Amino acid sequence: MKANPARIRLGWLTALVATTVMTGFVLTLTGTAYAESNGGVRVMPLGDSITEGTQVPGGFRIGLWQRFTTNGYRVDFVGSQFNGPATLGDHDHEGHPGWRIDQIDANIVGWLQSTTPRTVLLHIGTNDVLQNFNLSTAPSRLSTLIDHITNTVPNADVFVAQIIPLANANQDTAARTFNSAIPGIVQSKVNAGRHVHLVDMHSRLTTADLTDGVHPTAGGYDKMAAAWFSALQSVPGSIGNPGTGSNLLTNGNIESGTSGWSALGSGTIAANTTVVHGGADSLLRTGRTASWNGPSQDLTSKLTNGKSYTTSVWVRTQSGSPTGNVTLAVTANGTTNYITLSQGAVNSANWTLLTGTTTVSWSGTLSSARFYVETTSGTDSFFIDDASMQ
Repeated sequence: MKANPARIRLGWLTALVATTVMTGFVLTLTGTAYAESNGGVRVMPLGDSITEGTQVPGGFRIGLWQRFTTNGYRVDFVGSQFNGPATLGDHDHEGHPGWRIDQIDANIVGWLQSTTPRTVLLHIGTNDVLQNFNLSTAPSRLSTLIDHITNTVPNADVFVAQIIPLANANQDTAARTFNSAIPGIVQSKVNAGRHVHLVDMHSRLTTADLTDGVHPTAGGYDKMAAAWFSALQSVPGSIGNPGTGSNLLTNGNIESGTSGWSALGSGTIAANTTVVHGGADSLLRTGRTASWNGPSQDLTSKLTNGKSYTTSVWVRTQSGSPTGNVTLAVTANGTTNYITLSQGAVNSANWTLLTGTTTVSWSGTLSSARFYVETTSGTDSFFIDDASMQ
C-alpha cells in the first residue's frame, strides 16, 4: 500500500463499480414524519424540544442511532414528527417544542395507535417547569400520561427520564422537586405489572452541557444518548438483539483494545482511555508519515458483491483540522481501486461522525479488501471510535 490512494480512487474500470451517498455535511430535515422504516424494533422518542433537538436538530437521537448501528441493533424510530441531519438514519420522532405534559397526554393515544411502538423513551416536564404550570400536580399529570401509554400499548417498555438540569437556579430547584417524585411513580407502575423503567437523566448532564440554559449542546445531547442506550441495553428485548455479524468490523466500538485493528503504513495504533466517544476506549493512530497511513482492517472474506453498506466512524484529531476519509481499497483481477466510503472535516475540539452509504461490486476475482481511515492530506495523529460497516 505504498501508492497514494488518491491517484486512482475514482478510476471505476471493469474491476469495481461503486455508488456512494456521503454525509460530510449537515443537512437538516424538518416537518411531518415520512414514516421511515427499516423493519426494526419500533422505538418512539417522546417529549418536547429536547426530544426534537432544538439548537442541535436531531438532538440525542443522533448519538442514539449511531450506537444502535455500531452495536448491530436494528431499530425503527417512530412518530408523527420528522427532523435531523443526514447523519441520522431515521428522522421520525414525537418531540414537540414548548409542549407540557398535559399537551402530550391529550394526543398520546392517537400517536400510539398510529405507530404501535415496542418501546417508548419519555422525557417530559421541562416546559411545565419553565411555564410554572401547576407544578404541584405535575407528577400526577405524568402518572396519568404513563397510564395512558401503558394502557394503549401494554406490552411496550416505557423508559421515563428524570428531566435534565436547567441553568436558572430556581427553575432547576423546581425540576429537582419534580424529578424526586418520578421514582415513586415508576415503582407504582412496576408494582401494577407495567413495563416501566426509570432513567436518571438529570445527573448525566450539568449546566455546562447546556447551550442556552435549557437545551443541551451537541456533547450534552450525546450524554443523553449514552444514558438512553445504557438503559435500553439493560432491558432485554427493548431494542431487540444485536444482529450476528452485522458489523463487518471486528471490535468496532474499540472496547477490546486494538483487537482486530492494524496500522496501515508507518506509525502505531494504541487503545486510549482519555479521549473517547463512547464506552471506555478509543483508538489512537500516531507516527503517520503519509496521509494514507491509518488504522485498518482486512475485510476480504466479509464483503458481498453488489451489496449496499452503510459506514460510520467517529473521528477526532489530536491537533489540526484535516479532511478525514474512510476508505475501502479493493483488489480484483490484479487491479486495486479505492472507494471513499465517507468524508468530512475533522478537528481536535469535537468528535465528528463520518458516515456514508455505498453499493460495492466488482467483476473478476476479489483478492483483497482493506478498510481504513486516513486524511486527504497531512499526517496529524487522530482518534477513532464507534466504527461500523454493515
